[in-house]
Amino acid sequence: MKHRRILVAMSGGVDSSVAAALLVRAGHEVVGATMQTFCYSGEVASSKICCGLDGIQDARRVADTLGIPHYVFDVEEDFTRDVIDDFVSEYAQGRTPNPCVRCNSNTKFLDLMARGRALGCDGIASGHYVRIQHAWGGSTLLRGVDAGKDQSYFLWGLPKAMLPLLHFPLGGLTKPEVREMARELALTTADKPESQEICFVPTGDYRDLLSKRLEARHPALEPGLLVSPTGEVLGEHGGYANFTVGQRKGLGGGFEEPRFVIEINADTREVVVGSRDECVSPGVRVGEVNWLGTPPSSGSPIRVQIRYRAPDVAALAVTVEDQVTLVFDEPQHAVTPGQSAVMFDGDRVLGGGRIVRALRTADLSVATSKA
Repeated sequence: MKHRRILVAMSGGVDSSVAAALLVRAGHEVVGATMQTFCYSGEVASSKICCGLDGIQDARRVADTLGIPHYVFDVEEDFTRDVIDDFVSEYAQGRTPNPCVRCNSNTKFLDLMARGRALGCDGIASGHYVRIQHAWGGSTLLRGVDAGKDQSYFLWGLPKAMLPLLHFPLGGLTKPEVREMARELALTTADKPESQEICFVPTGDYRDLLSKRLEARHPALEPGLLVSPTGEVLGEHGGYANFTVGQRKGLGGGFEEPRFVIEINADTREVVVGSRDECVSPGVRVGEVNWLGTPPSSGSPIRVQIRYRAPDVAALAVTVEDQVTLVFDEPQHAVTPGQSAVMFDGDRVLGGGRIVRALRTADLSVATSKA
C-alpha cells in the first residue's frame, strides 16, 4: 500500500490509539481527530462512556507520544440533530434505536471525510474491529477476525462511495493483542477500561434523557396497559418508553410462566406481553436499507444479524425492494423494531437497514406470494 495522509478518529480509548500507532508504524502521515459531541456540555459524564473531556485529553497525550498533530472538531449540532433527536424520536414511537449505528452512518465518518479533505488527507481510519479489502473493482467491508469484538454491525450505513477511503488497522487483531501493543508502545490508554454506556446519557439511564427532551406528559412516559396478544388486560405500566421487545423484567408477577414484551403500540400506549414462544418471529421486514455490496436477488439465501452480540443466522431474501423481507430458517426471538438488521455473505457485509417490524406467520403467505 502506498503511503497516505490519513485522518484517524481518536476517542481517547485504547483501540483508536493503537490504530493510529499502527498507521504511523506503516509509514503513513497520520493526523489525529477527536469529535466533541454532546458529552462536554456541562454535565458530569460517567467514566464508562466512550467520550468526554478525559477522552480528549487521553487522545491528545497519545498523539503527543506518537508525534502526530491532533485536532478537536465540534460536531455537537450535527450529532444532536442526527443522533440524539433520532434516539428520542424512536423511543417516542415505541421503537428501540441503536445510536452508535446512527452516529457512524450520519455524523462520524461523514464529518471525518469532510474534515480530512480540508486537511489534505486522502484516507480515513478508526479503531473499529472490521476489515476492508481494496481492489481495482471496488472495496469490500468484512467482519473482524476477532468474533468477540467484530463491529461490522455498526457500519452498514456508511456510504458505499466512502469505502475506498477507509482504513481499519485493527480488523486482523484480537483485543488482547491490541492491549499488548499499547503496553509495548507505552500508550497512556493501554489499560483504559472499555466504554459501556451511551455517550450522551451521562447518568446511564436513557429515561432521564427522554424525560428532559420529550414534552410534558408525552404518551411515551404516561401510564398504559399491559395486554396479552388477544387483547386481555394483564396490568398497567408507567410508560411504554420503559420497554423494548424481548424484555422480561419489569412486567410484574403472578404469571404461570415467564412473560416477554412482544410488541409496543405507541398509538394506544399498550405493551403486548406473552410467552417466549409468542415472542419469536419467522421473519423480519427491514427499511432504510443501504447496500455496501451487490444486493441479493429475491429468493437468495443470506446471513442476517438482528442485534449486536448475536450470531448471524440463515435467512431467505424474499423481497428486495425499498424494504427487504427476510424469512429466517429458524424463528428468532425478540426481533426488535428500531434495531439494525445487517446482511452478510460469509464475512462480507452486503448491507443493512433498520428493522421495521417482526413478521408473524400470517405475514409469510403474503410476503411469499409477492416474491
